[in-house]
Amino acid sequence: MKVLVTGGAGFIGSHIVDALQAAGHTAVVLDNLSTGRKENLPDEVTLHEVDICQRDAVRKVLEQERPDAVCHQAAQMSVGRSVQEPSFDAEVNILGFLNVLEAAAETGVKRIVFASSGGVLYGDVTEPQPETYPANPISPYGISKWAGERYLRFFTAEHGLETVALRYSNVYGPRQNPHGEAGVVAIFCQRMLAGEATRINGDGKYIRDYVYVTDVARANFLALTQTLPEQHIAFNVGTGIGLDVNELSEKLHQFAGEQLKQAGQAIDVPKSTYGPARPGDLRSNLVDAGLLQRTWDWQAKTSLDEGLDETVRWFYADKQQA
Repeated sequence: MKVLVTGGAGFIGSHIVDALQAAGHTAVVLDNLSTGRKENLPDEVTLHEVDICQRDAVRKVLEQERPDAVCHQAAQMSVGRSVQEPSFDAEVNILGFLNVLEAAAETGVKRIVFASSGGVLYGDVTEPQPETYPANPISPYGISKWAGERYLRFFTAEHGLETVALRYSNVYGPRQNPHGEAGVVAIFCQRMLAGEATRINGDGKYIRDYVYVTDVARANFLALTQTLPEQHIAFNVGTGIGLDVNELSEKLHQFAGEQLKQAGQAIDVPKSTYGPARPGDLRSNLVDAGLLQRTWDWQAKTSLDEGLDETVRWFYADKQQA
């Protein structure tokens, strides 16, 4: 099977490429490299350096490659930026996605897997919520992801595509981009390992469901390769376990300190300080991934401590190679 992965040189996308290649499938990547890196991809993987907002260029790639499926990971991914620049968020996450959907429908693609977000669709919830919980996005980012799911339903009904929306909780792990506002784990890892101060937004009592990137890649692999129970379906992808940013900071501080000590580097890791709350942030968000487990026996295999430790080690190694 040939799969086109948009955003495939990025954080989650490149791990999906790895999973596809390891199973003997062919992965082709479309990425503008705004946050992705060529080094994230195996040498044998074809990379089309194209922006999803370039409608004609997107169509040309689909016409040339004729993939069996599309795994759409390319996105504007910052909630904060979506609040500040809602038109840019819509341009990328709605119009860019439409460019991909239209080209896919015109070139015989059979299935589309879409990176949605349970972390914003359900609004503030204090218990893990299933896919049947009413969508209540409050940020432009969440609104654009919800619009993407509605367009998936339309293309399923109108063009007969098989479509899957994967509603991620907070994904973390190796290759995450530490620049910008998205990805607190990546940002804290990079700064702590450099001995730089980290800042927690607001009081830090923002509860999130952190899921490791290879577990998310496995969910995408299943969504691309397994028989669907319905022609269009949405799945939550998360652990259902909550952790606030204060606790996360403490854990990363410990793992970063241990990594530096093991490497013989006498770098003092400062404790996090506090700054203003960030617009658009939910106080609490958790997802129930029971449907995905019941359907394809998926569950998160990587514990939080294992995942955070591995992520710190990766960022340290990446820093040494830079």
